[in-house]
This record gives sequence, C-alpha cells and structure tokens, in this order.
Amino acid sequence: MKLIIINGPNLNLTGEREQHIYGSDSFIDFLEGLRRSFPDVTIDYYQSNVEGEIINKLQETGFSYDGIILNAGGYTHTSIAISDAVRAIKTPVVEVHISNIFSREEYRQTSLIAPHVKGFVSGFGLDSYRLAMESFIPAR
Repeated sequence: MKLIIINGPNLNLTGEREQHIYGSDSFIDFLEGLRRSFPDVTIDYYQSNVEGEIINKLQETGFSYDGIILNAGGYTHTSIAISDAVRAIKTPVVEVHISNIFSREEYRQTSLIAPHVKGFVSGFGLDSYRLAMESFIPAR
C-alpha cells in the first residue's frame, strides 16, 4: 500500500509554533514513528506553503496512490482550487487537522474540502494522521 501525507502552510513549524494548539513534537519525528508503526505501508510526505504546489502534488499523486492524507492548513477554509483538485482526482482523500477546527475561530469551522473527501479526522493532535492512515488499511 502506498499513501502520501500532504501538509499545507505552516505545518512545517509543527512542534515550534503555538505548542498549546499543535503540540511540541515535530512532524518529522512523528512521521518517522508512523513509518515504524506501519512497516508494510509506504508513506511518502510532502509539505508546501504554496497553494499551487499543493494542487500540483494532488494531481501528481491523485491517480497512482492508494490514499492521500491531506492537511491543507489555512487553505482548508479558503481554497476553492484545492477543493476542486480533491474532487478531480481518483485517489481517496482523508482530510486531517491536528486541532479541533470546530472549537476554534468561526472562520476555521468551515472546510471547503470536506464535501469531497472519504473521511475527516480533527482534534486528536498528531494522532489524527494515524487515525486517517488506519482508515486505508483493510481490517484483518
């Protein structure tokens, strides 16, 4: 199985920024642990602060991967273009958020992406990514 995690703006600062919201662990350290926990799954990773680059990566991987885990960061609430890209591809997408977006500012409580994804995980810290991964793994 081949999955990719695509992270949007400012998620490269996870572990450094707003630790009361995003925690103190870096995403790269968390990713290494995730790879150890799922040795039979190829987990690729991509992060960009640029909307168009995220769209390019969705289009590049959206027809050849088994699943995409997408945390579009702030673009979740503003990007019709990323929403359209998710709708256009064949690979199933699970939307992920580290914080509970529904307990934050009102403008963060709307996802333009959510109507086009397989599922949605929010509010479990970095563990949200693990929960999203498990949704792609067939029950044994």
